[in-house]
Amino acid sequence: MNTKYRKTIIAGNWKMNMLASDVKPFVDELKTYLPKTRSCDTVLCVPAVNICSMLKYGKEAKIICGAQDVSEHDKGAYTGDISAAQLNDIGVKYCIVGHSERRAYYAEGDLKVNAKVKKLLENKIHPIICVGESLEQREKNLTMSHINYQIRAALSGIELSELRHCVIAYEPIWAIGTGKTATSEQAQEVCCEIRAIIREMYGARPARSISILYGGSMNAKNAAELLAQPDVDGGLIGGASLKPADFAEIIKATGADNE
Repeated sequence: MNTKYRKTIIAGNWKMNMLASDVKPFVDELKTYLPKTRSCDTVLCVPAVNICSMLKYGKEAKIICGAQDVSEHDKGAYTGDISAAQLNDIGVKYCIVGHSERRAYYAEGDLKVNAKVKKLLENKIHPIICVGESLEQREKNLTMSHINYQIRAALSGIELSELRHCVIAYEPIWAIGTGKTATSEQAQEVCCEIRAIIREMYGARPARSISILYGGSMNAKNAAELLAQPDVDGGLIGGASLKPADFAEIIKATGADNE
């Protein structure tokens, strides 16, 4: 992490877990573990049906509420979709886009990811843009070229003034929900490359200030080592974000004061 130039973010992704009635007990328990002061933004991206509960109960614990997906459309006959304007209206501040599960299960391509990024920015919501390679791509030495394409596609048409509201999350697909984790050196290598791509696209200062998260099975045990890497500015946390004690340990690993 480099806290001098950019924000540290610990973002949980609950995926399709937890009920709205689980939110208050979760937050109440999390508060008992949290340090008195935090050196990071704490975000929980929850299922759409849990957003209002998280907005209500998370405020006291200084949890910023995020969404897990958004429509690329403004409004209309898109049953089941939720627009960026609707998320903004109720107070959502962050939203995940391009998660590997959305790409794999719903065939969401890079053009759709780009359209969603634009809608979020238009509605003053920070997109957490996920990129990452499969195991086959890594084994064929295609990691960097694949991520280069994903970054450029996701940010196509995004102005410099808008970039500062974006967050990038590197999530190696082979390390999501598998228990496998990229080594700290592997995570640093790719996050450094992502910053180099941003530097080439927008310049040195924007590259230095954008937050890049690691999102491949970060947990309470490996968080400190991963977060010690200079280009890893936080985490996009899956399973560990469902466990208050573990999630709090990851937050503490950012260097929060627990005295």
